[in-house]
Amino acid sequence: MDEPTFLTDTRAGYNTIAIPYDEMFGAETDTKPLTRAMFNAFAEIVAENGPVIEVGSGPGRVTAYLDGLGLDIRGIDLSPEMVALARRNFPKLRFEEGTMTALDLADGTLAGLVAWYSIIHVPPALLPEVFAEFRRVLAPGGHLLLGFQVGDEAMHRTEAFGLTFSLVFQRLMPERIEELLAEAGFVVDARLVRQPDEGEKVAQAHLLAHKPA
Repeated sequence: MDEPTFLTDTRAGYNTIAIPYDEMFGAETDTKPLTRAMFNAFAEIVAENGPVIEVGSGPGRVTAYLDGLGLDIRGIDLSPEMVALARRNFPKLRFEEGTMTALDLADGTLAGLVAWYSIIHVPPALLPEVFAEFRRVLAPGGHLLLGFQVGDEAMHRTEAFGLTFSLVFQRLMPERIEELLAEAGFVVDARLVRQPDEGEKVAQAHLLAHKPA
């Protein structure tokens, strides 16, 4: 079966920009207090409940931050270059290749799942399938944390850092994501929408939800 184009393009794009991306965005968890607040709340809720994964873990910064809060967490990313970079950045942590559309995990095995600015590369029509996959791998009572840019348009980037690639970034409306999560069987616990920080063009949304016990 042929791989969907968005997966192929996303993998190739991040393989191309892995190092400069890490250099530009690596300190996000250190500089955005509202982001840290959501991570800290998520960690407090799921701590000691079982394993956690970050899907779309990139260079590993978020996985490492949550590990520092005491979570049993590992990262999964589509891009082998990002996985290699994360392993170099954080050699004591676990990072593997994989895709959020088909997680190599048994049903109901996770206490938590983080998708931090990674669902933005999924075509909106396929988000119900992705959220169903998230629900499948979470244990009853398990929690999901999402981060994404607010909006309803897609941006196609073909150049950055002096490099050429093809990446689509989909901005998403929090209300619509809440609807899709509810349809997938999640209960939304909290929504944080913050105004653009320096270097950002649009508002940013963070959603915390859980799979009912």
